[in-house]
Amino acid sequence: MAAEQSTDNLRDRLNLETARIPWRDLQTYFARGQVVFVAEALDLLAVAEALAADDKARFQQWLADGQVGEVPAERAQSWYDAEASVWAVVVAPWVLIQDGKTKN
Repeated sequence: MAAEQSTDNLRDRLNLETARIPWRDLQTYFARGQVVFVAEALDLLAVAEALAADDKARFQQWLADGQVGEVPAERAQSWYDAEASVWAVVVAPWVLIQDGKTKN
């Protein structure tokens, strides 16, 4: 039961720390390679939880499936040019992002 409460608390904390942010504000993190793109098919909070819990197997599967990974340069440029916003949550040192049209 303690593990379940811990997971719920983590999800609640991550949910409170999730916000829309202008892509331009993330350029420093993008340049450092610290931005992780999360496909719209995935729940941003579930991916953040897995990363925070060091769930390597789950994260590796998402990587292999192409559902998480680096932001493609052309997409980054498109967001920059459009002054787009993205959904973001920090799991230090990473910033996990999803297209701003996605709602979690």
